[in-house]
Amino acid sequence: MKLKAVFALALTFFVSTTVFAAGELKTIVLPKVNIKNVSLTEALTKRLSTRSFDANKEISLQDLSNILWVAAGINRPDTGGRTYPSARGFQSISVYVVRKDGIYRYDHLKHSLVPVAAGDYRANTGTQAFAATAPINLVYVADISKFTGSEASKRELAIFDAGHCSQNVYLYCAAARLGTVIRASIDAAAFAKILKLGKNNIVLAGQSIGHFAK
Repeated sequence: MKLKAVFALALTFFVSTTVFAAGELKTIVLPKVNIKNVSLTEALTKRLSTRSFDANKEISLQDLSNILWVAAGINRPDTGGRTYPSARGFQSISVYVVRKDGIYRYDHLKHSLVPVAAGDYRANTGTQAFAATAPINLVYVADISKFTGSEASKRELAIFDAGHCSQNVYLYCAAARLGTVIRASIDAAAFAKILKLGKNNIVLAGQSIGHFAK
């Protein structure tokens, strides 16, 4: 076989495999947020942590849309205000969604999921066994370069941000009869490598979400 033909064949193989790899995951445009009215008192009364999920029952795309919006979505389009409070409005948090098919980053501006990595990384979101089978795991990542002050104070403010996001998710899950638990038990350095994060981006916590196990 001539060298030119070999090169063409190799190029065809490279292009086809590259397209396949890039096409494993696609951007998911989330449905419009649709949250049923539940009183704050009822949601607080039902709020709890659970570590036992129905691994065979998926979270609907509608619920996922609602969950991500309450976690860190835009609730004031005219100003870009978000659903969670943050010191001086720095809004340091990025929410990553880890599902069976891969990892996505929540784009709050377009209310969509942006592909990050294909494959099942749920076991990497926590040291407890249930994280590997929970239908959804959220991972909260903070960009501490948005804050001023010492490294310790930056991290403290970032933790506050993540806490606000996770509590919003807790209240939605209570209203929607879903189970959830926030977890600090995550190998942050290892997961940061999976996400290929820069030095100013730190993994703070994971939050498992699913239907209650029967």
